[in-house]
Amino acid sequence: METIFTEKHRLRDAKTELFGGELVSPHERPSRAEYVIQRVRDVALGPVSVPADFGLDPILAIHKPDFVSFLQTAWERWQDAGFKGEAMPTTWVGRRMSDKRPNFIEGQVGYYALAGETSISGGTWEAAYASAQVALTGADRINKGAQTVFSLCRPPGHHATSDMYGGYCFLNNAAIAAQFYRDTGAKRVAILDVDFHHGNGTQDIFYDRDDVLFVSLHGDPLETFPYQLGHADEQGSGAGEGFNVNYPMPPDTPFAVWRQALAKGLERIAAHAPDVLVISLGVDTFENDPISFFKLKSDDFTTMGADIARAGLPTHFIMEGGYDVEEIGVNAVNVLQGFIAERGA
Repeated sequence: METIFTEKHRLRDAKTELFGGELVSPHERPSRAEYVIQRVRDVALGPVSVPADFGLDPILAIHKPDFVSFLQTAWERWQDAGFKGEAMPTTWVGRRMSDKRPNFIEGQVGYYALAGETSISGGTWEAAYASAQVALTGADRINKGAQTVFSLCRPPGHHATSDMYGGYCFLNNAAIAAQFYRDTGAKRVAILDVDFHHGNGTQDIFYDRDDVLFVSLHGDPLETFPYQLGHADEQGSGAGEGFNVNYPMPPDTPFAVWRQALAKGLERIAAHAPDVLVISLGVDTFENDPISFFKLKSDDFTTMGADIARAGLPTHFIMEGGYDVEEIGVNAVNVLQGFIAERGA
């Protein structure tokens, strides 16, 4: 299995995160990707390739131009305003209040932020752009005949909407890849999000569409981030009704229960008959993950990969969450090795 990876992920190295009422060192940090790529190399999973550059057009097929422009310039404008720390929102556009975009950078940070934990720092745009190219290069490999590929994206993407960032996500890599598949000939695409946290950004992007099925297994949003979106009764709207499927689960969910939800999700994906399956691969379902509450063990991720392989579809793994425990590398690669063992590279 080929892995697409870029050292440019290191450019995203924020120093502050709002967590538990304190400013702490971020959970989403460069070491996350380093654990994974080192494990890929240690087990000789397959070749590791740098991404090609597909430009802004595939990004703008998902994200609004004003939002992209904001991300490109936010750090410089924040510094120009005289602020000394990293860019974090101090105000949001509240419900039932004006949705007009402020002119000043401080107001724009809050306008485009969906959560307050994620700071914008130097190199954020460059790393997010490179991460999207990692996803697009993986999609290009599938288009050219590969049956599976691993896009080791960092920063992650599934919380980013078309015009909002948060949850450590700036550009929605899985959504960008899914749209790229559609724009290059795929009639139907399915996204299976196995990250602990609901992919609220991905849901929001495709909620009224029937060409991209979104299936998510995640912690109950009544109990955990992102708190907004991810409930079982959110099934799509308009043409997309029935094409959004959520499986929220409570604290301490064991793998046996989680796997039952995966089986149901894969049944729904089979009914959709997609040309390609995109996996938002978060391994923060691990029992020792610092910001999650499921109870999956390392061996369970191997089983997960085998279960996904039995879908028999061209499969594009895109890295999402899993937070700075050394096992992130073991667990992510276990999924890929389980997949390979069941179906081959």
